[in-house]
Order: sequence, then C-alpha cells, then structure tokens
Amino acid sequence: MLPLAPIERIARKAGVERISADAVKELAKVVEELGCELALEAAQVARHAKRKTILVEDIKFVAGKT
Repeated sequence: MLPLAPIERIARKAGVERISADAVKELAKVVEELGCELALEAAQVARHAKRKTILVEDIKFVAGKT
C-alpha cells in the first residue's frame, strides 16, 4: 500500500481541509488501484508500439491527457 502522508498531501492540495484516517487509507487504496490499471494499459500501448519500455506519452495517452 502507498504511504499515507503523501496521499494526505494530495487531498490537501485538492482543497480538502479535513480528512479522516480511514478516508486517507481508502484514498490510498483507490489511488494504488487506479495506478495499477493505468500502468497495465500503458504497458499494452507500449507492446502495441513494439516497445518494452513505457514512455511518458503512453501514460498520458491512457490517462486521456494527450
């Protein structure tokens, strides 16, 4: 599981003033799951491009940031 302090910082950066410890743990779990899904999709994009290495462009593509 991801460290909780950075997750709490992300929430605060998003404008959250107060967040319970349980909510931070759940957010960490969800962020990790989303990260794994994005990494898997980026790996598929890299394989489709006949590469073994995931590039920044792959991550941006699967995240819809291109």
